[in-house]
Amino acid sequence: MNISVFGLGYVGCVSLGCLAQNGHNLIGVDISQTKVELINKGIPTIIENKIDEIIREQYTNKRIKATSDYFEAIKQTEISIICVGTPSSPEGHLELSHIYSTAEQIGHALKEKNEFHILVIRSTVLPGTNFKFGKIIEKKSGKKRNKDFAIVSNPEFLREGNAVEDYLNPSVTVIGSDNNIAIEKMRRLYEGINGPIEIVDIDIAEMIKYVNNSFHALKIAYANEVGNICKKLRIDSHELMRIFCLDNKLNISCKYLKPAFAYGGSCLPKDLKALKTLAHDFYLETPILNSIEISNNYQKNVALDFILKTEKNKIGFFGIAFKEGTDDLRYSPAIDLIEKLIGKGKKVFIYDKYVHLSKLIGSNKSFIEEKLPHISSLVISDVDLFVSSCEVIVFPNSSDNLEFMTIPSEKIIIDFARNNELKKTENYFGLSW
Repeated sequence: MNISVFGLGYVGCVSLGCLAQNGHNLIGVDISQTKVELINKGIPTIIENKIDEIIREQYTNKRIKATSDYFEAIKQTEISIICVGTPSSPEGHLELSHIYSTAEQIGHALKEKNEFHILVIRSTVLPGTNFKFGKIIEKKSGKKRNKDFAIVSNPEFLREGNAVEDYLNPSVTVIGSDNNIAIEKMRRLYEGINGPIEIVDIDIAEMIKYVNNSFHALKIAYANEVGNICKKLRIDSHELMRIFCLDNKLNISCKYLKPAFAYGGSCLPKDLKALKTLAHDFYLETPILNSIEISNNYQKNVALDFILKTEKNKIGFFGIAFKEGTDDLRYSPAIDLIEKLIGKGKKVFIYDKYVHLSKLIGSNKSFIEEKLPHISSLVISDVDLFVSSCEVIVFPNSSDNLEFMTIPSEKIIIDFARNNELKKTENYFGLSW
């Protein structure tokens, strides 16, 4: 394929070299004459492992060249990859002027081109940019999206120092577009790449990089807080975190990474509090650890507001234990919600096939007696009677075999755990989706 790359910085230079290495013909475009001249001498614009060899070899093979003439670059290629910078403004917003000025240039060039053209946004941009980028091109070119051109959001996940390896062997290649022709062409473009391809909605493709990097930042800050505590205790923090990372069932896994309701139970709140107290005893600041409970309580308030906005008075909870399939009520976030709803004058009903009040013992029994001393008057053991008694039914946890329930269409369903069976119901609402 004949491809132009707009922006010859880090991502652009790596894209230029790696795509050429996979057999494509590349034209780099940049307003910096210095960068253009470097590429046209077979020299990369960045310092990065292996990229100097790749650029030199592909320049020798006449697969890459560079120009500042965007008009000619568009004319000679079928795909344009946008890799221009998106720095932060002093206020923290993204500076998208380079992206949009590039859209104006491309629109101007497309005005004189009859062939269908694909534009690939590789730069890190916020949701909505793809749409606005297309509007600018339509305005400047007089052409129509998905008739004369298509736009693809294809975020990069390159680590400096390992960018070539990451490009050729990615964990995933994300492609978002509203044009099937463009999607299939992108699949062919990445045939030489060793990694899975995920076709997603455009807004997911635009959002994923921010989620990735904020999580990486969170991990670094969390590990540093743990390290500071370990140092005070004379514990080898690196050995500790090595053991931590060995658990790929929970610690380093997809577990607990699906938006849902607040955490609860006896372990998480207790152990988090103990670790925060330990740090406090050493006069250490642990902003990450301290913020976890605040965030968890905020999610409970989000759920409460969601229920209250229905303006219904008869609220049912299908399950009240902190985890599905157990009768453990200790620090269950559902109990907190019920307590607050009752305080606001709502009539609450409870159905939980795993919780038998007469069998509760120990701290589990003590907790529920303290929080909801009249819980027995709220519990309905017959599921049909439970459903008929409620105007709103809340599902705090994942639940199996929900198909046995008959839920009338007028009932409002509020799902905290994204139960697939519930999504088929008429008045269905998810907490965070």
